[in-house]
Amino acid sequence: MSADSAMPRSFAANDPQIPRDEHGPVFRAPWEAEAFALAVSLKERGLFTWSEWAATLGDEIKKAQAAGEGETYYQHWLATLERILTEKGVVERGVLARTRDAWQRACARTPHGTPIELRPEDFRN
Repeated sequence: MSADSAMPRSFAANDPQIPRDEHGPVFRAPWEAEAFALAVSLKERGLFTWSEWAATLGDEIKKAQAAGEGETYYQHWLATLERILTEKGVVERGVLARTRDAWQRACARTPHGTPIELRPEDFRN
């Protein structure tokens, strides 16, 4: 079995930067687990290989370090997801930016502990 066809758990098990406990990868927030699961799902659907993912992730980490950004590991995963999705033509960068802005507006108006709900007005400037 090649490295690119290995099961996602094997991929995660081979990456020493992924936070883990004795049972496997652990996540500090639900979005981190969702970003991880999305990457695994997109790989399984053939959007990219693990080698391609690892090279892009490594590049994103290097760029963040060079810029002095102290982001978490899964913020690098998110940046990698966005980059691959735009480079492959799955989504336009502008759509990602509008969605990020809408999410920030929705977060700002949502009381702590309440589920965040995106509304059409969140997508207006």
